[in-house]
Amino acid sequence: MTWDLMSFLTIVMFVFSIVLLIAGIFSAYFGSGKSRTYGAIMLAVGAVVLVLWAYLVGYSDIALFSDVAAWDVMYNTLISLIAVLIGALVAVGIFLVAVLKS
Repeated sequence: MTWDLMSFLTIVMFVFSIVLLIAGIFSAYFGSGKSRTYGAIMLAVGAVVLVLWAYLVGYSDIALFSDVAAWDVMYNTLISLIAVLIGALVAVGIFLVAVLKS
């Protein structure tokens, strides 16, 4: 996959919307009071950004966005995001075990 500015912006927009959706769901479900309201707002903003992203890469006639192989970028982004999360969780787990055992 070739990297250019539009691929980078596509990844940033996609990951931003997915993480905001997940954070909004957790905050709206587990929060109370203001944090529940903020969670609903994050959920709504994440959904709007995801719909905007899907429109720009799938249905718009804007050449900069339509030239990006969006589904390949999305697939690679999800695989990379999962790999980063697994690596970070393992590292944090090892750190916590080391700190708690000493």
